[in-house]
Amino acid sequence: MKTLKRTLISALVALTLGTAVNATAQEEEVIKRSFCVFDPVGANGPLFELMQSARPMALERGVELDMRAYTSEKIAAEEFRNGQCDSVLLTGTMARDFNRFTGSLEAMGAIPGEEEMRMLMQVLSQDNARQYLQTEKYEVVGVLPAGAVYLFLDDRSIDTVSDLQGKRIATLDHDKASITMVRHVGASVVGSSTSNFSGRFNNGSVDAAYAPAVAYEPLELYKGLGEDGAILDYTLAQMNFQIIVRRDRFPDEYVNQVRDYAFSRVDQAYGIIEDAESKVKEKYWMRPTEQERREYNAMLREVRQQLREEGEFDETALKLMRGIRCRVEPSRAECARSEG
Repeated sequence: MKTLKRTLISALVALTLGTAVNATAQEEEVIKRSFCVFDPVGANGPLFELMQSARPMALERGVELDMRAYTSEKIAAEEFRNGQCDSVLLTGTMARDFNRFTGSLEAMGAIPGEEEMRMLMQVLSQDNARQYLQTEKYEVVGVLPAGAVYLFLDDRSIDTVSDLQGKRIATLDHDKASITMVRHVGASVVGSSTSNFSGRFNNGSVDAAYAPAVAYEPLELYKGLGEDGAILDYTLAQMNFQIIVRRDRFPDEYVNQVRDYAFSRVDQAYGIIEDAESKVKEKYWMRPTEQERREYNAMLREVRQQLREEGEFDETALKLMRGIRCRVEPSRAECARSEG
């Protein structure tokens, strides 16, 4: 009995000392890295809060994240580019500066709905997709859906494409695709940013703006809609947020864990989107006819092809999304063709 007791005590001591040594080793191996998060609302915003939930997971993988909130997406992108941020959260449009493949996921009309977006997320989570997420310096380690992008109008009588001619549209000035689209319909480009487009719409400086429903309440877009405005219930694009890292600043194990973590948060992201869309007053939704939807689809396809030929959109990404569209809805007119 005494021998057994001594053996158990020795085992417990060894286990305790071993745990302490491992804990010490883990503490020594922890590296500190910065994570710059674009959130239009700032440190109290939903994006920053969602990203903060990743800190415990990162710490378990030996990375202590210094979280920084940015209300200016341009500044966040610039500081990441200059090496002042080791990782960053940006919209898919801004991410195009760092990865043309993932930056093409917000191509107009390329992803019609949630079903297609979930299929795309599933594809991107596979190991064989990693080659498209990497460039020499950067890697996209997570893509989170932000919902359909809609056209917000200050006057619901603007209900056809021809009605947009000459109208002032708040247009992201760093996004060639948006500028091309606005000019295609004959509207006037009013150069804007993710920080000021809502203010311009709300104070009447522009006639229209485009945004996902998650921006409706935080950016008070109902002020710009007023009593006579409307939201065109047609998906211009699917907005997303992307987590990008500098490849030389993070170990592979951490990158893989972040990718898995981001994919595991897709349901949570869609919960936020659904909640945001439910808060939009029913009177604002302006629903086009099926014929109008087909015409919009054809118009957006034409602009996508133009931007692909000009090198703005990645051809592989467009083909992938076309394949997903045709799998979900084989009867689409484009599915008998070979273009993206």
